[in-house]
Amino acid sequence: MKRNIKNQSHWLIILITLITVQTGCSDFLDKEYDASLSEDKVFGNQTLTREFLSNIYTNLPDGIAGYSDDQFLGASRDCMTDNATSFWGLHYFNKINLDAYTAADHPLLGFWNTDFSGIRKCNTFLKNARASVVGNASVAGDDNHLYDRYCAEARLLRAIFHFDLVCWFGNAPILGEDESGIPIVLDMNNQAQMNMSRQPATEVLQWVADQCDAVKDLLPFRYSNEDINWGRVNGAAAYALKSRALLYRASALNNQGNDKSYWEAAAQAAQDFITRNQAQSKPYSLYGDYQKCFYENPTYNNEIILSRSLWNTNRIDLQLLPPGFTGSVSGAGRTNPTQNFIDCFEMSNGRRIDEAGSGYNPADPYANRDPRLEATIFHHGSIWGRADQGEQRQVDIHFNSATDKGADYRESMGGTYTGYYLKKFVNPDLILKAPQNFPHSWIIFRYAEILLNAAEAINEANGPANAYAYVNQVRNRVGMPVYPDLSQEQFRQRIRNERRVELSFEDHRFFDLRRWRLYDGITAQNELSKPRYEQLLNMYGVQVTVSGNQPAYNFTGAPGTQGNDMDLRVFNNPKNYYFPIPDSEVKRAPNLGQNPGWEVNTGN
Repeated sequence: MKRNIKNQSHWLIILITLITVQTGCSDFLDKEYDASLSEDKVFGNQTLTREFLSNIYTNLPDGIAGYSDDQFLGASRDCMTDNATSFWGLHYFNKINLDAYTAADHPLLGFWNTDFSGIRKCNTFLKNARASVVGNASVAGDDNHLYDRYCAEARLLRAIFHFDLVCWFGNAPILGEDESGIPIVLDMNNQAQMNMSRQPATEVLQWVADQCDAVKDLLPFRYSNEDINWGRVNGAAAYALKSRALLYRASALNNQGNDKSYWEAAAQAAQDFITRNQAQSKPYSLYGDYQKCFYENPTYNNEIILSRSLWNTNRIDLQLLPPGFTGSVSGAGRTNPTQNFIDCFEMSNGRRIDEAGSGYNPADPYANRDPRLEATIFHHGSIWGRADQGEQRQVDIHFNSATDKGADYRESMGGTYTGYYLKKFVNPDLILKAPQNFPHSWIIFRYAEILLNAAEAINEANGPANAYAYVNQVRNRVGMPVYPDLSQEQFRQRIRNERRVELSFEDHRFFDLRRWRLYDGITAQNELSKPRYEQLLNMYGVQVTVSGNQPAYNFTGAPGTQGNDMDLRVFNNPKNYYFPIPDSEVKRAPNLGQNPGWEVNTGN
């Protein structure tokens, strides 16, 4: 146990060094736990007990940490979806898109170890923490019944790790309490104990929801002192996790019979959050400006329910910024949104680009679109840079020839295969000739998702009549028209598209596509008749040429047309609905079993 925690702490220190950041912004979360201490010493001391709990937060999902690894992970994980492709050939995402790894060499199976490490830490805490040490007095404020609240935090974190396991790997063991009510801390050297079976994903998701019910009202819905307590789980996070877990449980991947009661439970969970939130003196709400939500104020932000850490860095900004923007530092531009993604944005009148009366003009393709398009991507003609620093200009991605190309098309270390770069998360205050760091937090739950969860679940349970109000709040924020009367199927397609737009590049698309089972029955050939925004295996881009300062747009077709093999996609069904269980774990604990299609031939 101590060895695992120490290794996790050592990895965190290395990561901090690589990305040159400071982790945490509160007294609670910025303590580094000393893993060399004995359990008796840790849990016999109030401060060390608190620091042990703090250390568990290092296991939370983090979509920012990968940007520290230029070679293999320095792009958005949406590069594993139809939303984007990665420019850098060595990025793991490209081979994952080709189904080119096995259970023995797949590079993203660290989620398995990170989640199990987190679960182990939680159970160690729950088993050893003492009310006599921590204190459990009834006091005013956030520290009321402190021991009870600490245990509720640990249980909620444990539920988050179980949920994350299901997302990536499907069926999972449930490591809660044993028959005597004692938290299960596995003996890593006990082969029989480690050789455990996995429970069906549906059961795990229900268990996660039940854990949320057990703690959601033991924790403050929102901490009164968020200067100190920012980043730690609260009651709102428990309500949010229950909403997401039951939404996933109700979806086709885990509800093959489409049991309506599952959707009703998911709808109720989202509405329970909204009802409880409305009763607060300081409720969660949509941030006033969609684009600024992701860079302006990641800590004092009423939309963010739970974030992972705080990275003070410009690494994310530079990895996303087009490569022509340069000074003492330069953009790398390695996340390339696809034309598939660009086309999913509606026109400002609420119509799809291929819908009658939309007003879409392929010769001026970015005009009069959903404002979130401009907030999310850099395209040819986008304006970026500090005017007061002489760095503001238009993004130039044109390519007429090898000797006549835009500054942002490509350079040796970065560029675009699709004609686009990711703007979301890039701070416009960055000065390239005198770079500074900015706070970035990885959003795990935010209020817009709760509204979209409610809309989707209500529609699936009872049709759209009572669902419009929730999604229309999200659309109103950016000035998009409310949805009119739609059939259940029409609204299903619109709400799925709304999630794609609103939650893009926040690690939702990968799981949404799978829980909806949208890969069933499709091939690269049979989806060619669909609009680009509905295609999942054929990736598209735009080639921009310029004549007399007038751009022309050629929306490229089949994979490889730009000399890029990375836009090819392979999805083997059912294999690629989940990642494999690490082969080493299956060999050590055969009862875990392997996910279908990932079995490794051990006969040689």
